[in-house]
Amino acid sequence: MAVHISPLAQVDSRAELGHGVSIGPFCVVGPHVRLGDGCRLDSHVVMVGATDIGDNNRFFPHCVIGAEPQDYSYTGAPTRVEIGSDNTFREGVTVNRGAEKEDRVTRIGNRNLLMANCHVAHNCHVYDQVVLVNGVLLGGHVHVHDGAIVSGNAVVHHFATLGTLSFVSGGCRVPNDIAPYMLAAGSDNPRILSVNVVGMQRRGISAATIAVIRQAHRLLYREHKKLEEARQILSAERADCIPIELMRLLDFIERQQQGRQGRQGEARRNQPADPGAEIQERRRAA
Repeated sequence: MAVHISPLAQVDSRAELGHGVSIGPFCVVGPHVRLGDGCRLDSHVVMVGATDIGDNNRFFPHCVIGAEPQDYSYTGAPTRVEIGSDNTFREGVTVNRGAEKEDRVTRIGNRNLLMANCHVAHNCHVYDQVVLVNGVLLGGHVHVHDGAIVSGNAVVHHFATLGTLSFVSGGCRVPNDIAPYMLAAGSDNPRILSVNVVGMQRRGISAATIAVIRQAHRLLYREHKKLEEARQILSAERADCIPIELMRLLDFIERQQQGRQGRQGEARRNQPADPGAEIQERRRAA
């Protein structure tokens, strides 16, 4: 398929454009940008820096992708943005490239929906099938695992981690990690209220497994059992078959407790980049 570039767009000749790319009027594409097959930039989209984008991504007007991180420590190093395939970026979304920390990369995976005016700061990692509703702000180094939903105008503190299929209600200030499968609400320092049953059902997770996660929620967040005590109770009742979802939940909380200030990501602060850390985290979250 032919590439279509509006005569009103400014596209550097060194940019790499895949088959069927469409670039609308008043877009700006810099020299170090790579756009995969079938990407569409509607209008007034700006892509700069070392930005690598997969196939079939849609960018609505006024998105800015790959701009310098809003970080005082950044000194112009060649950091990156990496975006997978089949994502939708609605109006006014901003994604900053990495700062000179961790692995120097801001990552967004596949099949995500970022609604209008969301901001993804430097060194964030947004995994797959995540929904960020209008006005969500992710601080630097935030990790959002598969299938999480962050409702409108929520603000996530830097180094926080949102677990697989977690749900954050609208208008929250999120200073701490939110465990997998949990639903958090409250305008300031939200509490874990319940299990994200609807999200689990939509993913085809069995009723039996959902019941196990609900039991874990009761032990940990209602009865306030210590982690090891809850682990022993839950494992004793299911010695022959422990659901992977339960293992993921308990392991996540263990890492959270090993971190600082309720954020497992704090352990990464000021540490040298570990090339295998991202792979290990994705395996734990998968």
